Amino acid sequence: MIVVTEDWCKGCNICIDRCPVNALEESDKLNKRGIRPPQLKKNNDCNYCRLCELVCPDFAITVVPEEKKKDVKKFVLRSPVGGIK
Repeated sequence: MIVVTEDWCKGCNICIDRCPVNALEESDKLNKRGIRPPQLKKNNDCNYCRLCELVCPDFAITVVPEEKKKDVKKFVLRSPVGGIK
């Protein structure tokens, strides 16, 4: 997930131009500066490379990778614990 602090954006579009998978576009909404901040496209191939976060001069973008669901495996204790035999 990409979080954009919209009011920090000055509209330089460096993030949109530098995205290697072309996952960002200008938003339809205007921020308080009258600028269209970036947003993820509805159909995107974002790979969470964080390049947009690194090149943003205003620190307006934060990349939060989505956590994959892990399979929880139960651990079965095969031998007694505590010295009992």
